[in-house]
Amino acid sequence: MGEIELSCMAYVKMYLHACLFPRCSVNGLLLSSSPAGGALCITDCVPLLHSHLPLAPITQVALTQVDVWCAQTQQRIVGYYQANACVSDSSPTPCALKIADKIAEQCSGAVLLMIDGAKMCPGYRVPPIVMYERKDSRWMLKDKHTIMLRQWEETRSIANQLLDSGDHSLLVDFDSHLDDITKDWTNQKLNAKIAELASPVNGNV
Repeated sequence: MGEIELSCMAYVKMYLHACLFPRCSVNGLLLSSSPAGGALCITDCVPLLHSHLPLAPITQVALTQVDVWCAQTQQRIVGYYQANACVSDSSPTPCALKIADKIAEQCSGAVLLMIDGAKMCPGYRVPPIVMYERKDSRWMLKDKHTIMLRQWEETRSIANQLLDSGDHSLLVDFDSHLDDITKDWTNQKLNAKIAELASPVNGNV
């Protein structure tokens, strides 16, 4: 599998999801608006849960709803992300592998991304992520040189700005939506905020 690009929008939302629930494991889906077949660009993500990650019925409901929404917005599910509650552990759990396998059944180039909590400290200089790709029915570590996060310094700055201003609390995951269905799990408000901050960055979100 070739290079993978991770957009500012996708990274910032994953990072804020992990920051919003620092004592919990969190997970979500990675989306792409680029057509299948070419280089994979992860353009957005949908934060899913911050409790009961292995609970299959909730995950299935979320996957179905996100799938429907993606079909309406010309996007597709291309991967899965997770941050473990234990910051020193960034290895995929059985739950992460199971959901990633399910996504890989529908998307041949699917990726599994783990957030490395140990590197999520103030002033971190490299993206705190570990990415896996599926090879011969197993999830293998992906060469970090094939993972691109353009404008990393600006992306990092946007994430920190939203954290410092408290705007990370705008983030709604599927869990929160189930508690209060008026909350928008597609995160249009937060998306607009990120896009506004990222607009000087070559217009690339």
